[in-house]
Amino acid sequence: MADQIYFEDVNVGDEIPKLVKNCTTQQLVMWAAGSGDMYQIHYDKDIAAGNGLPGVIVHGALKNAFLGQLLHDWLGEKGEIKKYNCQYRGMDVPAQDIICRGVITAKRQEDGKSLVDLDIWTEKPDGEKTSPGKATVILPSRG
Repeated sequence: MADQIYFEDVNVGDEIPKLVKNCTTQQLVMWAAGSGDMYQIHYDKDIAAGNGLPGVIVHGALKNAFLGQLLHDWLGEKGEIKKYNCQYRGMDVPAQDIICRGVITAKRQEDGKSLVDLDIWTEKPDGEKTSPGKATVILPSRG
């Protein structure tokens, strides 16, 4: 986990440190079992091909979890994820980097809390966004 980030340390337009993931087919099988999402397009190449896919694809919910990790790793121990979400707009495949990124879009004080809004997303190595989303986090204040 990174050093503690404080509300006063961030500005609109700042990018947070990216997180790069690279799924194996074994990880997809484990995610399928752990999450209960047993749709075979995530671990059976023949069924994936039969559905017109280039091969097995990464679960959308797994990419959502990676975005949660992106936020958690950046926040430090005193930060808190208030809410986040993403949409599944593109496919990612095993053995290809999934780059998780975020940029600060707003910061404000609300009900005594220091809130930071972000655009978050996953992207392919060529820059194509596959899971765009939004987040609101609470950061500690130095004051």
